[in-house]
Amino acid sequence: MDVITGPVLRIVITIVDLYMWIIIIGVVLSWLIHFNVINTSNRFVYLVADFLYRMTEPVLGRIRRFLPNLGGIDIAPLILILALILLRDILIQLAYKVV
Repeated sequence: MDVITGPVLRIVITIVDLYMWIIIIGVVLSWLIHFNVINTSNRFVYLVADFLYRMTEPVLGRIRRFLPNLGGIDIAPLILILALILLRDILIQLAYKVV
């Protein structure tokens, strides 16, 4: 059973790490769009922004429902990244116990 759970846990840890990078890239891209550094009339930029929005918004929307209104500051990505770091650390501890 350890032969299967070790690699599966490593794959899940890698997916969590990739999702954290998707969140970070999405936040930076939204800042660049908001400050008119890049323009969404470019088809590639629009496709990347739309992809990142569709990947992150289902989770971030649920977190935003529980957060108080802080004006223009959105701390939902920060909370999600902290939760993903906690999940990754738990998975790493499980992987060490399995191996």
